[in-house]
Amino acid sequence: MCSYVITLDTGTTNTRVILWNSSRKIVTTSKAEVGVRNTAIDGNNNRLKAAVKGCLESVLKDANLTYDDVLMIIASGMITSNVGLVEIPHCVVPVGSSELAAAVKCISLPEVCSLPITFIPGVKNSAGSIDLNNFEAMDIMRGEEVETVAIIEHFPRSRDYLLVLPGSHMKFISVDAAGRITGCLTSISGELLSSITNNTIIANAVDKKFVEEKYYDKNMVLTGYETAKKSGIGRACFSARILNQFAIKDKQKLANYILGVALQSDVTAVKNSDALKVNCSTDVIVSGKDPLRRAIADILQKDGFFANVYTYEIKGNLPLSAVGAYIIAEKSKLL
Repeated sequence: MCSYVITLDTGTTNTRVILWNSSRKIVTTSKAEVGVRNTAIDGNNNRLKAAVKGCLESVLKDANLTYDDVLMIIASGMITSNVGLVEIPHCVVPVGSSELAAAVKCISLPEVCSLPITFIPGVKNSAGSIDLNNFEAMDIMRGEEVETVAIIEHFPRSRDYLLVLPGSHMKFISVDAAGRITGCLTSISGELLSSITNNTIIANAVDKKFVEEKYYDKNMVLTGYETAKKSGIGRACFSARILNQFAIKDKQKLANYILGVALQSDVTAVKNSDALKVNCSTDVIVSGKDPLRRAIADILQKDGFFANVYTYEIKGNLPLSAVGAYIIAEKSKLL
């Protein structure tokens, strides 16, 4: 009897496969350092196909199972993009777990595996044409929608939420009282932080190192945030060199300062962008890993626009994307 589910998630640089039993417990996992970046570089998705095939076969072998024991393989993330395995059109907001479950596409890829793969679509803010008058309100995501589904399951309905998912691309996702995604906003603040830390004159001041969790310094993060808010990111960044030359020699303190600088513009974006449906009564939930999670939560609390800012810590080390995909699989008519 088929009783197992496999979730498949591909990002920019990695592919992760998880085998679940019928009690939503992880049996085994497999991971490959191959993602859609390889497709972009190679000009084809052959390496990605091989990585997915290898990971799927690995989890089955580890559990002494075959595809006959698997009820569904469900995939999410950049694997559904034009540089993934199959391009699946985005769903348009508002969209929740039920809408995503209704929009999944089952596609056979015999060169990858003998079972059809069920692909969860990404989400976009608009279905209309985009021009210079409305482009700022447009945003897209592939992968964060399933993470949103996983997080929202732990919070009560009847309230609007803003989810914050830190990373190289910072994602902000507005969710309505029915648990549906109503908009998303993406910034490259994580990439800016990396560039400032490694490839500018500030690299020496921070010793080309990011903030380590054990050295997180709320005061220095907020100092960086306030400085950037007052004088802009360019001037605030250079001020780290001034601090290093004349006031602070501690590289980790200066890394905390730069972290606050890099995140300041995200607060401006959230409050002013047309991409999100939020207001001052929206509850904020910040997920992800420390110190980024702590930093953006502290900054949002300091800013004061949102009355309630909460942090959400993943329990049991379960990947949010996989949990969300499993929930959508349960809501689909295929499981």
